[in-house]
Amino acid sequence: MGFTNEDVLRIAMEQSAQDAGCRREDFLRRENVVVLSKANPQARKYLDLPLDCNLISYGQNVVASVRPEYREAVEAYLGRFPMEHCFETPNLHVLNDAMEEKGRRVCFMAEYFLPDMERLRAPDCFYPLKILEQPQLQGQPELYTPWFSNALCEKRKQLDVLAVGAYEGEKLIGLAGASADCETMWQIGVDVLPDYRRRGVAWTLTSRLALEILKRGKIPFYCAAWSNLPSVRNALKSGFRPSWVEMTVKSASFVAKMNGQEE
Repeated sequence: MGFTNEDVLRIAMEQSAQDAGCRREDFLRRENVVVLSKANPQARKYLDLPLDCNLISYGQNVVASVRPEYREAVEAYLGRFPMEHCFETPNLHVLNDAMEEKGRRVCFMAEYFLPDMERLRAPDCFYPLKILEQPQLQGQPELYTPWFSNALCEKRKQLDVLAVGAYEGEKLIGLAGASADCETMWQIGVDVLPDYRRRGVAWTLTSRLALEILKRGKIPFYCAAWSNLPSVRNALKSGFRPSWVEMTVKSASFVAKMNGQEE
């Protein structure tokens, strides 16, 4: 299917609306929007809905999806600071302090990338590439190792539907995998073995996989932490561009567990 950049952005906003429990048009409003988070079978499968608080911005405003008991605190926060400062310190401490009083803390912060349909290309690669469909992935449990934990997810194997691998002889040296996180969009993760990095393998695999996903009528998307510059650079080099950001509040016990601490 031939997608335009407008198509890609519209579909992403529609999915974010499913995740947040709002309308696509809410992301285009000039004022901030607060809605109640609720369970939705059309949301991304890894989201544990309803969320305590999730802030989403496509650059126009902030849409906050919250539980009812946190609505007042979040509305006060969004009304205090400009949109672009709601996702950064020192302002973010204000929200975190308010949430800590309720046993919650700011947890995940990420930037999401969508393919630029005018720049996405299939580059040449020094290493032979192989497309792996879902039956091949499920039939090779040895692929589910820490070396390829960004490309494939052991806990959600059923969502791993497509991958592109780079090989040196019989050795798999890089892998980009697609997770069918929702009906219209598949998320890309990529890993390259340390000795083969800085050779263009990551961006070759990422762009090739993105094109394969598009051939199947789905929209590829890519997620990275703002501070993970190698991952951000890979997204940009692969023909993706920054499209939206999210910040998620979780329970203090969840954050402590993520940090390997006892709450």
